[in-house]
Amino acid sequence: MQTRSIVLVPFVLIVLASCVQMEHQSSVDMNPTVQSPKTIVDHEALARRYENAAKIMLVKIQEQKVLVEKYDEESNRYGQEAEKGIFNTHRLRGDDENYFFAKRAEDNKLKSQALIRSYEKAVEENMSRAALHWKLVTESK
Repeated sequence: MQTRSIVLVPFVLIVLASCVQMEHQSSVDMNPTVQSPKTIVDHEALARRYENAAKIMLVKIQEQKVLVEKYDEESNRYGQEAEKGIFNTHRLRGDDENYFFAKRAEDNKLKSQALIRSYEKAVEENMSRAALHWKLVTESK
């Protein structure tokens, strides 16, 4: 019994540690010279960097939107098949499989929608930071 606890406790701690949400890192990795901008050129570089990061996030948003449409179609198709009882004869439990595939497609759709929301938030943050740096550039000229 004690050996089981000795093995189980570290395993549980590892699992819990992996579930802890890590500190949110900026979508833009910055080198030390740009972390504290001092000149107009530094601010321009930072503004461009934030804008580029936002553009990358916009591409990811479009990719996820395509996946949402795909998952929605799959969910509808398998859901309709499960409702109608349409399944191949070689399957023992076709309705259950269709329900499973419809549920999996719905879960994937929800995950993609959550990613879209997080990417949209990152776009807003990056664009606001870029706007701040562009403002500093125009004020100092």
